[in-house]
Amino acid sequence: MFMMFYIYFFFNSNKMFFMFILFFSTLISISSNSWLGCWIGLEINLLSFIPLISNNKNLMSTEASLKYFLIQSIASINFLFIILMKMFFMKNFEINILFSILINSSLLMKMGATPFHFWFPNIMEGLNWINCFILMSWQKISPMILLSYYFNMNFIMIIMMMNVVIGAMSGFNQTSIRKLMAFSSINNLGWFLAAMMISENLWLFYFIFYTFMISIMCFLFFLLNIFYLNQIINLNMNYLLKMSLFINFFSLGGLPPFLGFFPKWMIINYLIMNNLYLITFIFLMSSLIMLFFYIRIIYLSILLNFFKLKWFKINLKNNLIKIINFFSLISFLGLILNTLFFI
Repeated sequence: MFMMFYIYFFFNSNKMFFMFILFFSTLISISSNSWLGCWIGLEINLLSFIPLISNNKNLMSTEASLKYFLIQSIASINFLFIILMKMFFMKNFEINILFSILINSSLLMKMGATPFHFWFPNIMEGLNWINCFILMSWQKISPMILLSYYFNMNFIMIIMMMNVVIGAMSGFNQTSIRKLMAFSSINNLGWFLAAMMISENLWLFYFIFYTFMISIMCFLFFLLNIFYLNQIINLNMNYLLKMSLFINFFSLGGLPPFLGFFPKWMIINYLIMNNLYLITFIFLMSSLIMLFFYIRIIYLSILLNFFKLKWFKINLKNNLIKIINFFSLISFLGLILNTLFFI
């Protein structure tokens, strides 16, 4: 599945170089034994991602790279200031609680979580699908792991509920698929935070499933050059492509028969066992709202037809489409796992 991203960067040696720096900067952050080393890793990560998203031939990409640099710089300055101040107030317990909230806020701003999410959809709108995939997946690894080292439980619980609610409600009346995927990522950040509070293994399990699902979708959107909802509705795609797209929409939304349901089911199971019924209700309602968006796209694209577009049909002669369809059918393993888990 990552073959397309490798080929894209292989033919541009400069981008390949920055991809390696991006990879190693994340390793520096998560393997450092001091907050200053974590900050250095985050800064290298920022400086390596800017050349990947900037494009002199596209003003929207240039604007997105500038916005991303400013927002991430503000978050990095706050993070550095707080860890330096923390060195002088180590013994004061009340101030340490305040510092934990401030450090969490800086890391939440870096990953685009609510209430620091306003930059995230705007920057997503100016990127191509490959950079959107990196921003929604790889760029969240360092802040999430650093957040797991030093987080305030009550503060994170409030933030994760805000993420699932605002990520779901903000998707109404969105016509851009990139913005819709951005709000879907904000919604999934709430699930990420809940999985992180339970265990790091569950967070890794959820992250792998989420990355797998959005990689297929970004790959398909990249090949079809789709950026808006009316393109999905108007384009006369063959039914195999439509089924591949719809299966991944349902899996990303967490519909029970599909593979994306299982990490969410594990989180819901833990919340119910710990009597956190209000949080469980909020999470379930937000997932239903996200499924409403996806079903609306599917409903319109199947039922609406245009006579002027019936003269041609999109049939991509690309072997990578076969790979997409194969990985999309993996979501049907959820039917097997569903039977095994509930017997």
